[in-house]
Amino acid sequence: MSKKDATWLTKLRESQVYTSIFRMGIPKNRRERMLAILTNVFLHLHPVGIPKHAAKLTYTWCMGGLSFFLFLTLIVTGILLMFYYRPTIEYAYGDIIDLREQTPLGIMRELHRWGGHAMVIAVWLHMFRVFMTGSYKKPREFNWVVGVVLLVLTMFMSFTGYLLPWDQLAMWAVTVGTNMGAATPLVGVEGPGTALLSIGDVNLVHSGADARFALLGGRFVGDAALLRFYVLHCVAVPFIMVIGMMIHFWRVRKDGGISGPL
Repeated sequence: MSKKDATWLTKLRESQVYTSIFRMGIPKNRRERMLAILTNVFLHLHPVGIPKHAAKLTYTWCMGGLSFFLFLTLIVTGILLMFYYRPTIEYAYGDIIDLREQTPLGIMRELHRWGGHAMVIAVWLHMFRVFMTGSYKKPREFNWVVGVVLLVLTMFMSFTGYLLPWDQLAMWAVTVGTNMGAATPLVGVEGPGTALLSIGDVNLVHSGADARFALLGGRFVGDAALLRFYVLHCVAVPFIMVIGMMIHFWRVRKDGGISGPL
């Protein structure tokens, strides 16, 4: 680096704009490294110090970070798809065909589709790695529970997105899936224990108030089910997942690192 370039970089680091964004300069010792991390919103997600083995790709597989990256990819591609997709039985299937064959951003639909499949696999592998390395043990028990909840939400996100293409495969797959909801214990009209939820002759769980009806917004897969799955897929579940990820990342930092003991 020339002397002129070094002078320019020094002036940049001393400027009001730079110092207003980065409170610390280039750290020169452990204390300054700690302050640099604590004063940076992105670096603050990680603890100041982590075990040496926790930084090895062969140990973490980077599945947690990859899952988060795929989630961000799905958010971006999903927002772009929302400009073209209309969640009605008259237009849904045709819009999917147009997204694939006519729309200039049609590649976004394939990125969204395969990104969703990849995220499910990455989250499962992340949970498998955490289990095999004992990273769920004390003091990380609560964060393991948060991770399990995020895994369930990831699967539910994939399920709700399955109906949106509105083709035969989607309709019958959701029919089978929601019929499983009807067989859920206590909250499904066909599930065990339903008879226990009754007051006299009034059954609290019936075909118009069970888990299947709540998912479909009716007794069959129709326009109400399509709209309900669209809202769940695009708004409700992602919102809950974002909150869960914030808690998950915060607990990773507070529990001392991205992985547990060997």
